[in-house]
Amino acid sequence: MTAKTIKSIAIYCGSNFGQSEAFAAQAKALGEHLAKQKVTLIYGGTRKGLMGVVADAALEHGGEVIGIIPQNLFDKGQLHPGLKSYEVVADLKIRKSRMEVLADAFIAMPGGYGTLEELFQVLTLTQLELMDKPCCVLNVAHFWDPLHNMLSAMTASGFLKQEHMDMLLFESDVDKVLAHLSRWVRPQVNKWIEPPQTKL
Repeated sequence: MTAKTIKSIAIYCGSNFGQSEAFAAQAKALGEHLAKQKVTLIYGGTRKGLMGVVADAALEHGGEVIGIIPQNLFDKGQLHPGLKSYEVVADLKIRKSRMEVLADAFIAMPGGYGTLEELFQVLTLTQLELMDKPCCVLNVAHFWDPLHNMLSAMTASGFLKQEHMDMLLFESDVDKVLAHLSRWVRPQVNKWIEPPQTKL
């Protein structure tokens, strides 16, 4: 199996900090790790919450960071002041599209609605064979355990194939994320599941 070359990663994460200090600590560690590995960080462009933490860490260690920020947030002064490379786009839909184009892979850290939406969009595109890029959740302080349980329930209930459940990587160690992403292979199965036999 040929390893994928990962030169850029889109990070999806909260614009809040969350209740655990572990969230910010791991965001900082991830930003530093990407910078040291010379992997470009693609993210939402703001200085808020974990988004700001991961960008700060990458910039502090000499990493390349590209922010993609919607016009309304830019107008509110939320652009990270340290960014040299950024795009101001019309809306969230275009922001997601640009991040998907620019990134070779995706990592989701703890976050809220926006993080989940971004994560599930790339998973859906991959499931439908419209994208061939790895996706991982950084499972800080077991934050993503409930998601794993939900995916297991979808699979057990016949709405998700096991291969498509397994295509989302779960990792808790920042230092292992890049290696796992580089070994990822898209499932070679379609999404449709045969209906259960009707009992007469």
